[in-house]
Amino acid sequence: MRIAHVMAGAAQGGAEAFFERLALAQARRGHEVLAVIRRDPARAARLTAGGLAPVELGFGGPLDLLTGRRLRAALDAFRPQVVVAWMNRGARFARAASRGAPWTLVGRLGGQYDLSYYRGCDILVANTLGLCDWIAGQGWPRERLKHLPNFAADLAGAAPAALPFPPGARVLLAMGRLHPNKDFPTLLRALARLPGDVHLALAGDGPDRAALEDLARGLGLGARIAFLGWRQDVGALLAASEILVVPSRIEPLGNVVLEGFSAARPVVAAAADGPREVIEDGRTGLLTPIGDEAALAAALAGLLADPARAAAIGAAGRGTFLARHAEAPVLAAWDLFLAAAARIRGGSTG
Repeated sequence: MRIAHVMAGAAQGGAEAFFERLALAQARRGHEVLAVIRRDPARAARLTAGGLAPVELGFGGPLDLLTGRRLRAALDAFRPQVVVAWMNRGARFARAASRGAPWTLVGRLGGQYDLSYYRGCDILVANTLGLCDWIAGQGWPRERLKHLPNFAADLAGAAPAALPFPPGARVLLAMGRLHPNKDFPTLLRALARLPGDVHLALAGDGPDRAALEDLARGLGLGARIAFLGWRQDVGALLAASEILVVPSRIEPLGNVVLEGFSAARPVVAAAADGPREVIEDGRTGLLTPIGDEAALAAALAGLLADPARAAAIGAAGRGTFLARHAEAPVLAAWDLFLAAAARIRGGSTG
């Protein structure tokens, strides 16, 4: 199969990280893969190290008259059977570049995006069943909609990262963009309710960092919280922690939940759409009401006080990961989908 992926997203983010994992995994599986990306030396280097030859384009605003022509030229030269457009900007350019083309155009959505960008796509892929329902509710035909879950890297067995906490600290881990949607203030307030030996490693960066640092000082958390910035060593961070916390108010899926599952770490999450769909409350993780610092603190305290229950929840999450969100089952589902999708505009699957 000849597959082109078009990604014009940001340097960091869940969709962007999954795009890289999927493109590289499909290449390892034997597919011919073209990755077309917004100019990003770090992303290009990671893709190149994985054996791809990424094409970097500008993907600018309305006055960008070059990217569309260059994208069409790259696609014509590659001759894909299927083009997968990621996120709004990538979809806008891919749609224009695919007019009259022989390949099938797939729009891949990881959230409640503006569907006007995806007009002209032959079929849409969503990574949760809830998102499929939302897309259909906007009037998109069900027969042109497919659910395909994300997979996460298998992070079990990593060596623990060194963290700036004293010996014997009980370590919580949270990861993500420091943005209001992630609701880290509720997590900091929950941390302030927990005993002083409980510490938080917060990996990520974003516009809320200064406000979160101010809040941590105001709550008297001091050295109990470490702002780590963006990190690539997710497995090592999980290995160094006891519980993964996902306090997001808005989380269409939550790739971080899947990473916690893979490392057999118990996950405590606010009951946003994605975590609520992925986590079986009380068995593979714990769900708490969105924005409820007292409930979050109580859930965390309960697991910290009951290591056997925490281990059982982590093991159950690991089982869910292996069955539904590991690389092999998700790639197999993508293979079946792509073989069918390639026939939509009459392309060969050979």
